Amino acid sequence: MLPVLQSVINDLRKRDPMQYEFHQAVEEVWHAVNTFLEHNPRYCDQSLLESLVEPERIIIFRIPWVDDNGRLQVNRGYRVQMNSAIGPYKGGLRFHPSVNLSVLKFLAFEQTFKNALTTLPLGSAKGGADFDPKGKSDNEVRRFCQSMMNELYRHIGPTTDIPAGDIGVGAREIGYLYGQYRRLNNLVEQGVITGKGLAYGGSRMRTEATGYGLIYFIAEMLAHIGDGLKGKTVCISGSGNVAQYAAEKLLNEGAKVLSLSDSGGTLYVKDGLTREMLETIKQLKNEERGRLEQWAEQHNLTFYSDQRPWQIACDIALPCATQNELELDDAKALITNDCQLVAEGANMPCSNDAIIALQKHQVLYAPGKASNAGGVATSGLEMTQNRQGYFWPAEQVDAKLREIMQQIHADCLTYSPAIKGTVDYQCGANVAGFVKVADAMIAQGYL
Repeated sequence: MLPVLQSVINDLRKRDPMQYEFHQAVEEVWHAVNTFLEHNPRYCDQSLLESLVEPERIIIFRIPWVDDNGRLQVNRGYRVQMNSAIGPYKGGLRFHPSVNLSVLKFLAFEQTFKNALTTLPLGSAKGGADFDPKGKSDNEVRRFCQSMMNELYRHIGPTTDIPAGDIGVGAREIGYLYGQYRRLNNLVEQGVITGKGLAYGGSRMRTEATGYGLIYFIAEMLAHIGDGLKGKTVCISGSGNVAQYAAEKLLNEGAKVLSLSDSGGTLYVKDGLTREMLETIKQLKNEERGRLEQWAEQHNLTFYSDQRPWQIACDIALPCATQNELELDDAKALITNDCQLVAEGANMPCSNDAIIALQKHQVLYAPGKASNAGGVATSGLEMTQNRQGYFWPAEQVDAKLREIMQQIHADCLTYSPAIKGTVDYQCGANVAGFVKVADAMIAQGYL
C-alpha cells in the first residue's frame, strides 16, 4: 500500500481505536484504489485522503420514549453526515441493537462511493439508533420514531440531508418519522425523506429497487461473459426487503432460488422457491413479523438452525443480510462448490479475507457499493419526483433503475484493470466512485 494511504489508516486507528468496522471499510477502499493512485499522483494528497475518511459532522443524541407498560426507555441516536461534495447528505437510518458509531461511519463511508456511482447528485450519510423494533408494538415503534425525530428534524431537510430506511426501518417507521417531521415543521416537504408510502409522496418501485437493481447488475456481469441467469441456482441470505425482491426478480428471470435466511438460521428449498412460497414469506416477514424456522416447520421444509446458506452448492451467492456475514470459511465452501459469482446485496457482507479468496479463485465478485446501489438510486428518483410534484409509472421508474445499474456496470468496466481476462469489479467500483468524489472535493478546496 502507498505510504500516504498507510499513513491515513494508521492515524485512523490511533484516533478511533475501537472502530473496527470503519477501519475495515477504509482499508477495503484503499487497497482497491492503491494501483490507480500510483499512476495518478494528483489524488495522493494526504489532506484530501484525510478529508475523505473524516465525517463532516456527527450528531449523537438521546432518544427517550415510553413503552406500553408506562416505563421510560432511553436509546442512543446518531446521524453521521459524511460527505456533501456532490450533493446533499443521503443515506438510510438503521434500527438495530448493533448500531454504534463504528458501524454507522463504515456505512456512511461506503455510501459516499455508492451514491457517487449512481450518477445522481447525492452526498452521503448514515444514521440510526440502538433500538430493536422486533417484539415492539406498533404504538411503541411510533413513540420511539416520534421521539427520535424530535431531535433529528433539526439536522435534515430536502436540500440538506435526506434519510431513508435500512435494517429495522421499513414503511411503518418511515411513515411515523415523516409524520413527526411534518408536525414539528408545519411544512409538507415530501423530499425530506425517501422510502415513503405511495399515498404521501413515495415512488413506485422503491420497495423493489435494491433487490431488482442487484439482479440487473449481476445480469450485466453474466452478459459480459456471454452467460445469463436462466437456469442458475442461487443462494440468498436474509429475508427482508432486498432478499425478497432479489428472489422475485430471479424467479422472473428463470433462476432457481435455493435459500433465504434470518437470525435463526437458513431455509433451504432443494427444488427452489415457488412464487407462492415467496408471497407467503413476504406476508410472514412484512406483516406478521414471524420467523422462518416456524414457517419451514409448517411447510415441511428444511431449516438449518444457526447456520448461513454458504455451505449449499450454488452457481450464484447473494449475501443480503448484514456486514461480515460471509467470512473466509464461507468463501472457501463456495469455491469448493464451484460458485461462479458472488454479489453483495447488503453493505460490506463479505469480509476482506473472503473477498481476497474469491478473487484468487476467479469467482466474479461485486461489491455492494455497485451491486446494491439500486435502492439509493431510486431514492434519488423519488426526490426528483417530489420536486416535480409528479409521479412516474412503475415501468418508467424500473427502466430508469435498469439504466442506472447498467451505467454503474459500465463504469466498473472502465476503471477495472484487466486481470487474467476477468473484471475486477471491486477495483472498478471503488476507483469510479473515488474519482468522482475526489474531483468534486478538489474543485471546492476539499470543503
